[in-house]
Amino acid sequence: MQPAPITKYRPFPPVALSNRQWPSRTLTQAPMWCSVDLRDGNQALAQPMSVEEKLEYFDLLVKIGFKEIEIGFPSASQIEFDFCRRLIEEKRIPDDVAVQILCQCREELITRSCEALRGAKNIIFHLYNSTSPKQREYVFNASRDDIRRIAVRGTEWVKQHTAPLAAAGTNVRFQYSPESFTSTELDFALEVCEAVTDAWQPTVENKIILNLPATVEYATPNVHADQIEWMSTHLTRRDRTLISLHTHNDRGTGVAATELGLLAGADRVEGTLFGNGERTGNLDIVTVALNLYTHGVHPGLDFSDINGIRDVYERCTKLEVPARLPYAGELVFTAFSGSHQDAIKKSWEKQQPGAPWDVLYIPIDPADIGRSYKAIIRINSQSGKGGVAYVLEHEFGYSLPKLMHKEIGRIVNDLADTTGRELTAAEIHDAFRAEYLERTAPVALKQFKTSESDSAVTCTATITLDGTPHQLTADGNGPIDAFVRALGTTALPKFEVLSYAEHSLGKGAEARAVSYIQIKTARGQALFGAGIDTNIELASIKAIVSALNRALAR
Repeated sequence: MQPAPITKYRPFPPVALSNRQWPSRTLTQAPMWCSVDLRDGNQALAQPMSVEEKLEYFDLLVKIGFKEIEIGFPSASQIEFDFCRRLIEEKRIPDDVAVQILCQCREELITRSCEALRGAKNIIFHLYNSTSPKQREYVFNASRDDIRRIAVRGTEWVKQHTAPLAAAGTNVRFQYSPESFTSTELDFALEVCEAVTDAWQPTVENKIILNLPATVEYATPNVHADQIEWMSTHLTRRDRTLISLHTHNDRGTGVAATELGLLAGADRVEGTLFGNGERTGNLDIVTVALNLYTHGVHPGLDFSDINGIRDVYERCTKLEVPARLPYAGELVFTAFSGSHQDAIKKSWEKQQPGAPWDVLYIPIDPADIGRSYKAIIRINSQSGKGGVAYVLEHEFGYSLPKLMHKEIGRIVNDLADTTGRELTAAEIHDAFRAEYLERTAPVALKQFKTSESDSAVTCTATITLDGTPHQLTADGNGPIDAFVRALGTTALPKFEVLSYAEHSLGKGAEARAVSYIQIKTARGQALFGAGIDTNIELASIKAIVSALNRALAR
């Protein structure tokens, strides 16, 4: 970091808003919601969703209650185009749901997008172009007039090419985004939005959506609110305009910026479930919606089965909901502090049916979102899979993958049931070691080494299978792949590696590596193994043997 005085960075300039109203307002109704999980969220995934996963996710969004869903960028790729067509042709879109697509201000892309939307009942055509000074200078080498003309010309093309859709019975709505709005001069953002509105000619019945994105979060939430209120009060056709928010989370304040933006007059919110998105993520719609709910405002979205929603999200996106994420995280209704546990228990006992919710440390009734009371009432840190993982991490340094929590939780709970008492941290550690680290039958690893060529890694290994030695060798794209291929030459059941994670255990010269590998057998059984060694490569190989022995034991 640069020592003081800091000259590398500058404070974000404030907005000249002399009579701001938002600080004295209260949120009394929910905004319109638009999920961008299938577009903005999907493009941020290391492994984008398959078509089947996108279909499952779309059905989930409909079930939650979203009436506006951005489904993709159909002019960008054939996959995106085909997904849009499949939704329409298979009649998967309810009559009261509008699908939104994104498009740049290029006529051939607009034409292609309209082809993808043929036959849809309700659509929102989302057009955008970048407007900020640095985008104009660095990316486009364009003047203000150039950028305004691009936006207006794009709007005219959308109006022209969506006319046949409207004539065929499609309800066409239009949304424009001055990308990087929050880093654009307000007077120029207003100028472009007014010019686009002139070209589109919205009505009170069919309003234009002006989406004002915080594409990158540069300022504090109060500045964002000032920007939104300034635009809201300066638009000449406010009665024919819906102001939409699209915040990101670069400063960690996307939720706050959205809530203050709603106070500042915004009508609509774009975001994703649990905040998935580029860099630090999009707005977390679940958090904003349930924040409203805890203040007595129904969000119009149904999160009464938050665990089921989380399961679909994690399966389709291959991401994990952080344990401390508001409302949905595994540990948000679990207190490990004894004094907190005591206060929760006592206030819970005094909670009267029908009375306002007033349980200490718990701002929402877990039952309202389908969560269990069990983790709260069982006041010891060893209870449940979250507590077991917590003990193993904080007492012994193991940072288990989220999906592994269920496995070790069941093992420890079975042990607790057998003993009929609470387990100590040492007993939990012993159970973990016995299950994952100390299995040497029927497969035992005796020797392992690798060599590399330009195109492959060759492994040679010695194992014993039920006491009989086997010499193995195989090539692969890495040590793990080579070892799995080598095992495939034996009579052992076939399997594939689903996931891999590793971290150091301890510090300094004495540090060791611990590896966690999840495998899936040909019979569909998925389970983890773990391995420890001073060599990370060998730790991974031990983890495969561990998982394989656990599978064979079952």
